[in-house]
Amino acid sequence: MASKGLCQERNNTENEESEIVPDFEPGASLESMLVTTDSFEELEQEMDSSFDERQMKESTTSTISEIQEELHDTTIPEDSSSDQDDKLIENDEVEEVASQLSETSLTSNEEGNTAATPVGSLPEEEYWQNPEWKERKKHVFILSAAGKPIYSRYGSEDKLVTIFGVMQALVSFVQTNQDTIRSIHAGNSKFVFLIKGPIILVSVSRTTESVSQLVLQLTYVYNQIVSVLTSSQLTRIYEQRRNYDLRRLLAGAERLIDHLLNFMEREPAFLLGAVKCLPLTPSVRDSITQTIVQTCGKIKNLVFGILLAKNQLITLVRMKKYFIHPADLHLIFNLVNSSESFKAAESWTPICLPKFDSSGFLHGHVSYLSDDCQACLLLLTVDRDVFFTLSEAKQKIVEKLRRGNCLEAINESVNRASYTASQVGVPEMRHFLYKCRSTAQFWSPALEPPYHVTEESERLLGLYQALHHRLHAASRPLKLLHQQLEKETMLGWVTSGFELYITFEPLVTKHSAINAVNKLLRWIKKEEDRLFILNAPTF
Repeated sequence: MASKGLCQERNNTENEESEIVPDFEPGASLESMLVTTDSFEELEQEMDSSFDERQMKESTTSTISEIQEELHDTTIPEDSSSDQDDKLIENDEVEEVASQLSETSLTSNEEGNTAATPVGSLPEEEYWQNPEWKERKKHVFILSAAGKPIYSRYGSEDKLVTIFGVMQALVSFVQTNQDTIRSIHAGNSKFVFLIKGPIILVSVSRTTESVSQLVLQLTYVYNQIVSVLTSSQLTRIYEQRRNYDLRRLLAGAERLIDHLLNFMEREPAFLLGAVKCLPLTPSVRDSITQTIVQTCGKIKNLVFGILLAKNQLITLVRMKKYFIHPADLHLIFNLVNSSESFKAAESWTPICLPKFDSSGFLHGHVSYLSDDCQACLLLLTVDRDVFFTLSEAKQKIVEKLRRGNCLEAINESVNRASYTASQVGVPEMRHFLYKCRSTAQFWSPALEPPYHVTEESERLLGLYQALHHRLHAASRPLKLLHQQLEKETMLGWVTSGFELYITFEPLVTKHSAINAVNKLLRWIKKEEDRLFILNAPTF
């Protein structure tokens, strides 16, 4: 067994890969409902381009306007920001979102951040020197380009003004030399910066996550803000008032950011850039999908119909020509998972999907199917005046699904114990992540000992993050990696069709691991019509 911190690695060669290439790609489909571009490839492209280039791309492409023009055959007038002055900050939709978030009942985050916040009466220096605050493994800060505090994951922003000032000074100092600060490494701490126009996001981490993985997480946090305000509104606000306090418009949204950060620390979907589906028999899933298509097919303004449960996708129906990005679905999952009010009544919520169109809102009818079903239905439209039309459609959907016993099938799947790695029939395999690249969907089994406790599950995700980073390193990407660590053996394999990350018992040899891979792929292929959505239905 290797000593702690050491590992033996077997990198890819043509001979090695040829031993395990199968003649199938489980979960593959010729058509996908999701955008399948790899998140880390997108990130590298974005980081390599200037902010002006990104702004130009955003300002010249409005998917929502395009849909409205197609549906109504009218030209949507371009927004004249110079004529609206301070009224833009009081934009009705933005104020509406802020008001709704303030009133929405959000669940408290799992880690109890509020309870762990140092005593607010402490002076500023004592406040951020407090051991309880300093010993957090990962801090996230958001500030404006002028240094105005916007958000701190732990503690009160008003008590951390000095720290925000230092971060803004670092960014400004590097910018004076026509450069952009990316990261600072000090001991086992990483200070990672992401500059998004008028917004600066900073992660201070003592975890094993790579810089690119931390940047991806900060990008999600930025997109969470955009989902509430839109990027165009955010830019206009700071064009008018450089020292504007964004916390006024984000009142209530801080809890969404808190929940998102906790969500990313336990959910591999963000790392993989993929979505997990609720296991269902093909007949039940098809019946649910066709019910939504038949009921909503004539509602011409409807862009997406999304049904989810327990952070898993049940089905997704889309307007022809338009697709949704997994990153946008992750934000939708976060919104639903953190908002208790959706369970109590139907909601009408403006939602900006940053990857779909960061400049405008879709309008979402959001509600759970019924009191006795744990699935949440989102009907997203470009028309802000069709709440009652969508409410009526939702009721018809529920009636049809109940008659077809689909609600019962959904509940059974949600409540059923998930597949475990031991059921695959590979005794030496403890856990795995499988992503089908052509559909941007993934699947993983339930956690079993020793990973069923929180500390060990977090350590396991850290191992997957390290393996993922090695395989996707921009400087030297790998296709196959075999590692023998102190407590487990890891194997990662990337092909054009899928990505596979497996955790084995510590003494498993490379030959045994390869045999296990073949058994696993055959098992996934056998179960693929239950574990994946293999078509891309449209209205």
